[in-house]
Amino acid sequence: MATTTYVDQQQHPNEKKAIVGVDALGALNPEERRSSIDTITALVYEDHSHEIQLRTMSWQKAAWLLAGDQVCLAIMAQTWSLSVLGWVPGIITMVVAGIMFWITSITMHKFIMKHPQIMDICDFGYYAFGKSRIAYHFTAFMLLANNILLIGFHVLTGAKVLNTLSDHSLCTVVFSIITMLMGIVMSLPRTLRHVSFMSMFSAACMGIAILLFLIFVGIEAAPGYGYSGDYPTAGPVGTYAFPPKGTTWVACMNAVLNITFLWVPQILFPTFISEMERPQDFPKSLAVLAGISAFLFIVPPAIGFRYLGQYATAPAFGSLGVVTYKKASFAFVIVPTLVIGVIYANVSAKFVYFRIMGKSRHAHSNTVIGWGVWVAVMAVIWVIAFIFAEIIPSMGDFLSLLGAAFDSFFGFIFFAVAYWQLYKGKLFNGAGRSIMTVIHVIVMFSGLFLLGPGLYAAVEAIIADYSGSTRPAFSCADLSI
Repeated sequence: MATTTYVDQQQHPNEKKAIVGVDALGALNPEERRSSIDTITALVYEDHSHEIQLRTMSWQKAAWLLAGDQVCLAIMAQTWSLSVLGWVPGIITMVVAGIMFWITSITMHKFIMKHPQIMDICDFGYYAFGKSRIAYHFTAFMLLANNILLIGFHVLTGAKVLNTLSDHSLCTVVFSIITMLMGIVMSLPRTLRHVSFMSMFSAACMGIAILLFLIFVGIEAAPGYGYSGDYPTAGPVGTYAFPPKGTTWVACMNAVLNITFLWVPQILFPTFISEMERPQDFPKSLAVLAGISAFLFIVPPAIGFRYLGQYATAPAFGSLGVVTYKKASFAFVIVPTLVIGVIYANVSAKFVYFRIMGKSRHAHSNTVIGWGVWVAVMAVIWVIAFIFAEIIPSMGDFLSLLGAAFDSFFGFIFFAVAYWQLYKGKLFNGAGRSIMTVIHVIVMFSGLFLLGPGLYAAVEAIIADYSGSTRPAFSCADLSI
C-alpha cells in the first residue's frame, strides 16, 4: 500500500516557485504576484490532467460552501449566550469575534498565497512552524479529532431532530444510525465543488428555520421553557444590559466560548482554498461569508433574546411554547445538520485518503480501488463519529472542551504565528503594519486565553454536568427539544 506524508512533498516541483516575501502593506508586489500565479497555474494544470479534478471551484461556489458550513444550528445557541452575558458584553463579544475572524482569515490567505502548495490545515501548520514535522503530525491529530467529534455531534443532532418531529417514535440509537447512513451516502462526492451545491440548499434551509423561529417567537404569547424552569417560573420575560446577579464566571466564559467558536471555521479553509481554480479570489468568497455571518450571528440572536429573555435555551427552538411552532421551525435543521457533517467528513477523508493512496493513479482516477478506498474511509469516519456520539454522555460539553483546546490554535495562535512568518524583520514598517502587528499580538493572547481560562471553564462545565444524571451509552432516551 502506497503511503506518503507531507514531508515527502518538500520536494514538490512547484515549491521552488513559492513566493519569498510580501510588501509592507501585506499585499503581494507585482513580481511576487506573478510568481504566485505561475505556481497556482502549474498546480491547476497538474490537477486538470487527472481524471478526478479537485481544483475546479469558482469563488462563487466557494462562497456557497463557506455559507453552508457557517449557516448552522450554532446560530440558534447565541440567544442563550446573550441571556447569560446581557446586551453589552454579548454584542461586544460578537463584534470583536467577527473582526478577529476577518483579520485572521485574511492572514491565512496571504500565507497560503506565499505557499500555494498548501492542501490542508496540516500543511499550513507545517509551514507556519518552520517546516516542522512535529507541528504537521500534531495538527493532523487535532484535525481528525476535531472533525470526527463534530461529525458525531451532528449525528446526535440529527437524532434529536428526528426525535422531536416523530415524538420519539423510535429508539434514539436507531435515529442516530439513520442519520449516519444518510451522512455516508451524501458524503460520497469526491470534490468540494459538488458539495457546494448541497451547501446552497443547506444554507437556504437553515435560513428558513431561523425565519420561522423569529416569526413564531414574535407571535406566541410567552416562551414555554427555560433552563430555570417553565414560564413563568423565572418571572416575566426581561432583558438586561449586563449579566444578571448570581451569574458565575464559568457561565460567562462558556457563553463567550459559544460565541467565539461560532466564528472559528478556519480549520477547513486551507482545503477549500486548495480546491479553488483561482485561490487568489478567496477573499471575495470570504467577504460574502463575512456579510452573511455578521447579520445572522447578531440579528436573529438579538431578536430571540428580546422575546425570550432569561428563558433562552441552546438551541433557542427549545424555548418556543407551542409544540407545532417548535416542530415546524426545527424540521428544516435536518438538512444543514447532514450537509455540515458532509463538509467536515470530506475534509477529513481527503486527508486520510491521500495518506493511503499517495501518488498512485488510483488517487485521482475513477478506478474500483480508488472509489473503494474512498467509500471505506468515509464509512469508517462516520462510524467512529457515531460511536463517539453514543458513548460520550455530554457531547456539547465535550465539544466545548475540544473547542477551547483546538480552536485556540485554529482560530488564533496559528495565524499569529503565520503573520510573524510573513512579516518578520518588518513588523513595524509604517503605521499600518504596526497596527496590524499589535492586533496579531492580541490575537495570540486571545488564543492563549482560550487555551488557559477557556479550557478551565469548559472542564468546570463538564464536572458540573457530570455531577448530575448523564445519558448512558447507546441510550434510547428521548432527546427531543
